[in-house]
Amino acid sequence: MEQVLKDNKSYLRLITAFSIAIPIVVAILLFMPFKIGSGEMAWIKMLPSLNAVLNSSTAIILLLALWAVKSNRIQLHKNLMFSALTLGTLFLISYVIYHSSAISVKFGDADHNGVLSEAERLAVGGMRTVYLIVLLSHIALSIVVVPFVLLAFYRALTGNITKHKKIVKFTFPIWLYVSITGVIVYLLISPYY
Repeated sequence: MEQVLKDNKSYLRLITAFSIAIPIVVAILLFMPFKIGSGEMAWIKMLPSLNAVLNSSTAIILLLALWAVKSNRIQLHKNLMFSALTLGTLFLISYVIYHSSAISVKFGDADHNGVLSEAERLAVGGMRTVYLIVLLSHIALSIVVVPFVLLAFYRALTGNITKHKKIVKFTFPIWLYVSITGVIVYLLISPYY
């Protein structure tokens, strides 16, 4: 398998394509004026909670994977990392379904009318700024980390552990930050769902 991956440059092109396509699709879903599905369905409304569970599970698995590799439990590390990638993929699918079906919630919109009134803005005060900082850093780093996660997996699968180690030194903390801040964003905005 390693030799097949090494000889196939199309994997690197596929990583590049995914790394470009994912943020474009997410941006379109967030900013499109209409929604494809019905955000009123009960299961759609449960997706943000599911996403928080997926993010928190990913963070825990990433920490366990770090412990496993430091303990020289390489097969356990591999299994945990594939689990983290699977959870990340499930998160992305759930996120796309939710944002293609439901109108985005605004932080502080206590009356759930989609408009943040001056009174609502004053009621949340500086927490809105905290929320936006966490949200924007989460979004920016989630865009940045995708190609590096995919490249790290590619390097590991091809047996290029030296390059894999180099890339995960900064990929791991970013992925962990994105997973943790995803949960924080959910906890901050959940009262407004």
